[in-house]
Formats: sequence, structure tokens, C-alpha cells
Amino acid sequence: MRGSTAGISDGLKGSSHIHYLFLTTLDHLISSVIISPLVISYWRGTWGSMDYFVFSKNPRYSSAVSIVVGYLGTMLFTVTQKYHRKILHPDLHWLSYYFVSRVYTACFGLICVNSWRGVWMALDLYTSVDSKTVASITFISVILLAVSHTLRNVSASPFTIVTDRYEGYFDVPTLLQSGTENLWMYILDCTYSICVVGTLVVFVWRGAWCLLDMFLYPSQPEMSAWASLGIGYSLVLVSFGLQPAMKYLAKVLTGVWRLIAVDVYLLFSFCGMINVWRGIWNLLNVYFLPDMPHLSNILTHAFSFLLLVLINSSNSILVRGVYVDAQEDGEQCVDFPCYYIRLFFQSRQKKKFLSESEKNLKERRKSEAAETLIQMGAEKTVIVVPNHTDAITNAV
Repeated sequence: MRGSTAGISDGLKGSSHIHYLFLTTLDHLISSVIISPLVISYWRGTWGSMDYFVFSKNPRYSSAVSIVVGYLGTMLFTVTQKYHRKILHPDLHWLSYYFVSRVYTACFGLICVNSWRGVWMALDLYTSVDSKTVASITFISVILLAVSHTLRNVSASPFTIVTDRYEGYFDVPTLLQSGTENLWMYILDCTYSICVVGTLVVFVWRGAWCLLDMFLYPSQPEMSAWASLGIGYSLVLVSFGLQPAMKYLAKVLTGVWRLIAVDVYLLFSFCGMINVWRGIWNLLNVYFLPDMPHLSNILTHAFSFLLLVLINSSNSILVRGVYVDAQEDGEQCVDFPCYYIRLFFQSRQKKKFLSESEKNLKERRKSEAAETLIQMGAEKTVIVVPNHTDAITNAV
């Protein structure tokens, strides 16, 4: 989850506008109706399995264990990202890279779910669950994220697709983007990104979810789930439809007005996103093996992850890294990173471009070599004309 288009060069925009619009629409559909339900199912199954396996009869211990596992695990994967990039590369050994990288995703996924579950449970245990308290915590968290320019980190599927390509597979960006040259500064940056920004994001999600539980058909779980699903996908559709207008505003606005416009748009899209998550999650609770919740959780966890691996999108389950609001230039700051089909076409286009460049380079080298040979031949066949002036003078 989360993500940015900063590292994606959208070279397809130079092609037919209709063709590009068609591919973009396909990406949005794939994200909304295929990848997002699988990501949500994975999280629901993993979360429920943790409820069963991790001190199910002692919520305080369960929450504490999840927090420790989640935060320490995320810190470990963040600090060692450079090491992972160095030793794991498909060019070295493709099969071992593929296997180890997917194990990496599976382990990191469990860690991500535990970090969220631990904080979520702690809020339920140690704070009041009345609407005023929940709304206050949520509002303050939104303000703090907005002030620190990190509100975009509340984003998730269906507004984000993270494919399993090697570029960026192990990247976990931090807020200050500090390097390991200054180790203590890097550790401090990682700690702040994980423990402060990450926790505030959970506060926002938990608050919005709880408020929906309180006010959207609270006594009718089935109706509430369907209502969330309908509201969510409607807002998601509107959010995708607003992309051209928001991209225009992102290009013409500057300074604080640009930041405000981007944050308002992010909050609007978040309203759709949280409803989609809640709707699918609760519908699974209602309809998928409701009398066998443990089996239901294990199946949704396992099959969702396997399907995401098969469609090359398993990294979409991860919550990692911190991204800064309106950081990208121009329209990229409001461009949802939902690149799937377009990445395939861009990869083909890139290979074609590299092939043509290599061909042109070879032809240029041949031409240069031929010119060099011609020049060398011309130098060897220079005719030296003798000077007969002195001989004629002597004869006279």
C-alpha cells in the first residue's frame, strides 16, 4: 500500500490519447475489482488469524505482542533494505531471487498486519469508544499528518498497486530520506517514520472505521457492509474521474494552495477507500464461512496471498515507507500509482527503444570504422611527385 509515481516514467502519454485512456481505465478496474479485494481479504484473514493465535484470551498481551513484533520487524526490514537490494538480484540467480523475495513479502506482510493490529487494539483497550473521543483522536491525527506533510500515507488499495518488479522491491523510503552514512541520523529517521507517522495513520484508519460502525446501520451488520461497499466504490469512481481536474490544479497551483488542494483530494479519496475496505471485510465476515471463522481467516489469508503472487502484485499487501505530500513535480503528486497494464506496455516500449538504440549504435560504429579505413587508405596512396626543377637547371 501507499506508493508514488515518482519512479515511474509514463512514456505512453506520447501515444494515442484514446489508447492511453483505455489502458488507464483498465488499470483502475484491475486495481478496484481484482487487486483490492485480494489485498483486503489477505488483511482480514491475517488479522483474524492473529486474533486466534496470539493470546486470544488476553487482549492486553495480544496487543503488546503485536506491537513489539510489528514495530521491531518493520524497523528491521527498513534498516536492512540496502542489504536486501545488494544480495538479492534476479540477474544473479533468478529462481532463488523469486523464492526468497516472496518469502520476504510474506514475512513483511505478517509484520505489517501485526503493527496495525497492536495499535488498533491498544486504542480499543485504553481509550474511550464513544463517538466524541474517537472523532477527536481522528481529527487530531489528520491535522498532525497534514501539518507534517504526510497525509498521503493514509492511502491504500484501490488507489495503489505495487507490482513485484525488481525496481523498488525492497525499498522502504523514510521521511527525511537520510542515508546510512550517518547511522544515528538514519536510525532516528526510521524510528520517526515508523513509530510516529505510521501510528498516526493507524489512528486515522481506526477512527474512520469506528465512526462508520457507530453511524452506518450499527444494528444491521449485513446492511452496513453493503452500504459501505456501495458508498466506497461510488466515491472511488468519482475520485478516479476527478484525476484530470486535479492534475490540472496541481500544475497551475503553487505553494500552500497546491498542498491544500492535494490534501483535500486525498481525504476525499480516503473516504471511498475506507468504505471499500470495511464493506469487503465485513461482507466476508457475514457470508464466507461465518460459522467457521478460523477456517475462513486461514483460507482468505493463504489464497489471497497466492493469487497476488501469481498476478505479480503481492507487494500491494505491504504498508511500508513514508511519502511526503505534493512532493512530486507537476501532476504526479495527485496521480494514483495504479500502474499494472501500463507497466507492461512501458516495459515493451523500453525494450524496443533499447533495441533500436543498440542497433543505431552498432550502425554508427560501423560507419565510423569505415570512414577511418578510408582515411587510412588515402594516406597510404599519396603520390609523391619529384621536383625536376633542379635537374633542368643543371642541364642548362
